[in-house]
Amino acid sequence: MADDGKFFDLEIITPDRVFWTGKASMLELNTTEGEVGIYKRHIPMTMIIEPGIVKIHEEDGIREAAVHAGFIEILPDRISMMAEVAEWPDEIDRNRAKEAEQRAERRLQAHDPSINISRAELALKRALVRQQLADK
Repeated sequence: MADDGKFFDLEIITPDRVFWTGKASMLELNTTEGEVGIYKRHIPMTMIIEPGIVKIHEEDGIREAAVHAGFIEILPDRISMMAEVAEWPDEIDRNRAKEAEQRAERRLQAHDPSINISRAELALKRALVRQQLADK
């Protein structure tokens, strides 16, 4: 690497695999606090992940993945992300994501008091994130 001084160690882990591990110069993601960009030497903190597209800035370019729910631990020279789900664009089934979007929208439009609105809204958000990444 040309300038190892600007890179930090990054690992993204899901319950079923080590999704990604390597060096990054920046990480962009959605959190409950909003969209954030993290560089090396960031103050230590933890944040809760919102469904969205994570951008990993590597030496050779930017890699994008869909990430759903989890948390991130930020240290000055290392970031660990524990995500419920993480997917590369080629792992996303666009038709399945579209069907999930339609199911969630039907639930939200039904106005049925037995439906968990927060859960339906989260399902809709995940489906839209998957489609957005698959369309790139």
